[in-house]
Amino acid sequence: MTPSTPRRSRARPAAAKPVVAPRPFVAHHLAPPHEILSEEESRKVLETLGALPERLPKILVSDPGLKTDPKFEGLRERGETLVGRLVRVRRPSATAGMAIAYRLIVPSVGGD
Repeated sequence: MTPSTPRRSRARPAAAKPVVAPRPFVAHHLAPPHEILSEEESRKVLETLGALPERLPKILVSDPGLKTDPKFEGLRERGETLVGRLVRVRRPSATAGMAIAYRLIVPSVGGD
């Protein structure tokens, strides 16, 4: 016969679940930096590109990439409208050094 192991009680004292504070946003190292442009900068970029805003690729106002811009939270807290503004996305490129893309901020389905 093999010696039996002592049994542990399955009942555990009820411990209160710790309150977890929401984690601050930390950009992923693969997420390229996004920069929300002012209305004046947006106008100059559109003039330089010779394009209408509707012709640019879109980005949702709820996109987490927008949080990589330090100004993002300040703009939202002040209640400024982000819809219709342009975003500059800078990505490292093997051939161009730095590739720059522009996106038009559009409202998300939830109505942000």
